[in-house]
Amino acid sequence: MVFKRRDRRPIQRIVLDFLWPRGGWTRAFYYVRHRLHRLPGSPERIARGIWAGVFTSFSPFFGVHFLVAALFARFVQGNLLAALLGTFFGNPLTYLPIGVISLKTGHFLLGTEFEEGEESSLIGKFTDAGYDLLHNAWAVFTDEKMDWHGLSIFWDEVFYPYLIGGIVPGIVAGTVAYYLTVPVIRAYQKRRAKQIQAKFEALKTKAQQVVEQVSDESSADD
Repeated sequence: MVFKRRDRRPIQRIVLDFLWPRGGWTRAFYYVRHRLHRLPGSPERIARGIWAGVFTSFSPFFGVHFLVAALFARFVQGNLLAALLGTFFGNPLTYLPIGVISLKTGHFLLGTEFEEGEESSLIGKFTDAGYDLLHNAWAVFTDEKMDWHGLSIFWDEVFYPYLIGGIVPGIVAGTVAYYLTVPVIRAYQKRRAKQIQAKFEALKTKAQQVVEQVSDESSADD
């Protein structure tokens, strides 16, 4: 295949690049900002897309944030690409505080608690839920009995509280991003429009000069 990598990256390289891009997160941030500035559409529409992406970052739908952000962007009539870029608000540097805030808020609103312990840590609950999924998928084709205990605990203590608890901070963070984005993009679009207009005027002036020069040369020949 033409676009296939010649040197396949090892798994550890892929994981490392995900946690820390080769150019660093600062470069990644400037890239996202650069792309946002060049998006077509009104500042408000682009900002609504950003709102959808940031809001989605506070949801527990890891792995499908792009899809969820696209759905929210369509619902609020925001820019689709801006929504996808907005999901970069959730990254390995922010997932931990986002998760802690969402879980604590969710348990507070629901009046529940997160049962902690060596055998019931957050990682342990993820592991138990994953094991149940694999076990039950295997049980479909065997005589093994399905066990939903780990998934039930994961739903009650992690996923559902995270889902509920992420709504309020997600709305707050998304709204802040919206009101910060609108004036920045509007100012950039005005500056870019002036730059394009200036280039157009320069080309127009140059073209007129060329026409006048050709006209003068023709008159001289006559």
